[in-house]
Parts: sequence; structure tokens; C-alpha cells
Amino acid sequence: MKSSQMKAKTHFLLLDALRGVAALIVLVYHFFEGFATSSQDQMCNHGYLAVDFFFILSGFVIGYAYDDRWKTMSMGTFFKRRLIRLHPMVIAGVLIGAATFVLQGSEHWDGTKVSTSMLMLAMLLNLFMLPVFPGMGPEVRGNGEMFPLNGPNWSLFFEYIGNICYAIFIHRLSTKVLTGLVVILGAMLGAYCLFNMSGDWHLGVGWSMDSWGFPGGLLRMLFSYTLGMLLSRKFRPCRAPGAFGISTFILVALLPLPFLGEVYNALFEFFCIAAVFPFVVWYAASGSVSGKVSKKVCTFLGDISYPVYVVHYPFMYLFYDWVWDNKVPLAQAWPYGVLVIVGSVLLAWVLLNVYDKPVRKWMGNRLT
Repeated sequence: MKSSQMKAKTHFLLLDALRGVAALIVLVYHFFEGFATSSQDQMCNHGYLAVDFFFILSGFVIGYAYDDRWKTMSMGTFFKRRLIRLHPMVIAGVLIGAATFVLQGSEHWDGTKVSTSMLMLAMLLNLFMLPVFPGMGPEVRGNGEMFPLNGPNWSLFFEYIGNICYAIFIHRLSTKVLTGLVVILGAMLGAYCLFNMSGDWHLGVGWSMDSWGFPGGLLRMLFSYTLGMLLSRKFRPCRAPGAFGISTFILVALLPLPFLGEVYNALFEFFCIAAVFPFVVWYAASGSVSGKVSKKVCTFLGDISYPVYVVHYPFMYLFYDWVWDNKVPLAQAWPYGVLVIVGSVLLAWVLLNVYDKPVRKWMGNRLT
């Protein structure tokens, strides 16, 4: 298929749906996080790799959507569009995070009280996507998070960096140079894994500015993001029967696997990012959706994928607080965890329709 023919395809509904599947996997991962005894003991042990899948998807979709627009589109227009797409829900997530923090008692995890002024400062920094270092006053939860009012914002922070890099120089690179950049970044991420720079033989890093966490998160984003963009340039659809079912099965089967043992675990996670996830994106992008019900399901999953990722974690904080304070076992807590997950999905759908879409429309009318 010619490049111009591929560009005529305007929407990858299956990729939207897979983003929703990955977001739900993140919710399940965070639920089981409340019962993990270590970073290597989780019932959805590799769930954080869904974030790397998000980065590859973002790179693919942005490369596909914008690579051929730069002759007529300014950098400012691109930034406005990305800000309109992402930031309204960032604001909602931070406000929800502040509210749940107050409900929790405005305390560090160790019970130390946090002043209202420090909470306000944390809100301000979180709203402008400015990370905090462990031990700083605005790091109000005391567990080292870059964005303590809504932890998953760390990945959006790196996505913003990816958008900036794309607008400034990545889109200008030839496919040959982009391929070289992907190889270099892949080698760097592979070295990060092999030399155990995370300290735990896994890639669940980036959420904290502590030690090697920040460079690990930056490498996760840069490699996955540029890999997705390279894939969009080289994409040629194949025959892909059962694309959604097969792609979903791969994600659901791999990410819950147990810790595989030191270097094997690191190699497995790198293999997922470098080989499995690109295949899933390519295969799903080649597929199609038929039938009204299937289209509605895929549309729903795509619609709630970003909102549910952004708003769910503040409620997980409350769930963790209840579980840990009362030493509630998994067998007793799981119905409440399911309630948190289902409630987060419903809230995401409501916010999408009564807040996010209207605000984005209003911003679009005034900023673009």
C-alpha cells in the first residue's frame, strides 16, 4: 500500500480499544499493588508495562496523524492541540487527588500531618505538571512520588516531554536517522535492564525523581515513543483476522506473569517493549471492526481509556489507606477493589461527557 493511501485512513478504532484494555490492566495492577509485599510480588506483576504500550501507541498515532502536516502546521498549533487533548483531564485528576487526600486526613503515609499551605503548593505544582523531589514539602504523601496527588501523572509528564521532542526535532528526522535513534535508545534501555539500574530487575520506574528512576522513566518513554513513530512510518497493513481478540489476549496473558527471576525478568520486560508491543500495535492497526456491538464496545473502551487512567488513582489511595490501616486481606477486600475499579470507569465516562468534551470544545474554539 502506498504511503498516501495509508494516510487516507483516518482512525484506528482497534488501537483506541487496546488503549482501553491497557488502562483497565493498569487499574487491576494498582488494585493488587495494595497487597504486594515487594516490587517482585504482584498478582499482575508486569502491569506497569501497559504504560510502555501507551507510549508506543502515542508515538504511532501522533506520527501517523502529524508527520505530513508540518508544512502547513506551526509548532504552536501542535502544542495547543496536545494541550487541549490532555490537560483538562490532568486538572480534574489533580483536583480529585487533592479532595481524596483531605478525606484521607491530609497526612503522610507515616501519619505526619500536612499543612494546608503545603497541600495548596502541591496542587499548584501538579496542575502545571512540575515534578517534586522526594523529601520536599510538596511531596505530601511521603512515598517519593513525582506527582503525589495523582501518581500516574508521571507518565503524562514524560508524554509532554515526548511531544516537545517530536515538535522540535523528531518529526524532522529522516526515517533512516529515526531508525538509528530508535536503535540507540533501545540499546540504552536494554543496558538499563541488564545492569539492573532500577535495583529490582524490572522497569517499573519513572514515577519518582529518586536515584535512577527519572532516567529510567525518560528512557522508557523515549524508546517506546520513537519506536511507535518509526512503526507509523513503516506501517504496511497485513491480513489480520481476529485482530482485537488476539491483541487483547497477548496483553492479558503476558502482563500478569510472575516475576521471572532477576536478569530473566529484565530481559522479558525489554522483549515485551521492543518486540511484542510493536507487533500488537501493527497487527491491531491492520485489523478492522465489524458489527454495531463490536464498534460500540471498541468506541467505549477508547473513550474511557485516558479519563479512567487519569482519575482512578486518587481512589486507590483511599483504598490502600483502608487496607493497610485495618490489615484487610485480599479475600475480604476484593469486592471493594472491584467497586473502586467499576466506580472509576463510571466516573471517567461521566467526566468525559459532562466535563472533558465540553471543555476541549470550548478551548478548541478559542485557541485554534
